[in-house]
Amino acid sequence: MNNQKRRIYLASSWRNEDQQEVLHVLRAAGHEVYDFKNPTPDSNGFAWSDIDPDWQNWSAERYRELLLNHPIAALGFQRDMRAMQWADTCVLLLPCGRSAHLEAGWFCGMGKRCIIFTRDGEEPELMALMATHIVTSVSEMLRALK
Repeated sequence: MNNQKRRIYLASSWRNEDQQEVLHVLRAAGHEVYDFKNPTPDSNGFAWSDIDPDWQNWSAERYRELLLNHPIAALGFQRDMRAMQWADTCVLLLPCGRSAHLEAGWFCGMGKRCIIFTRDGEEPELMALMATHIVTSVSEMLRALK
């Protein structure tokens, strides 16, 4: 499996400034990578603000109602879930939020490869032991993908 080109789900945060750079590095190395920020040529990815600009002030009940019933949420979930099923590897790029951690947990639970990319300043997490690898640099990440 050396030099195998992988199908990668890059899980991270919209706020992670390194997400696009890591995406480009992975693609330059020959891997196919799902980009949640641009999942299709005609889509900029899911954003709660597409449902309601005031989403940060929702009650828990309103969040649940829209998550379960809104077509934009359903489409965003469907795109990401299909990409997870397609991928053979997850790269969890820290820092990131709850959704990315749920995605990485799904990969671990499915027995798929999961690589956590962490750096100085990140809070330690015991359950990271579920991951296939924990890397701290781009070069380590690329080696772990082989």
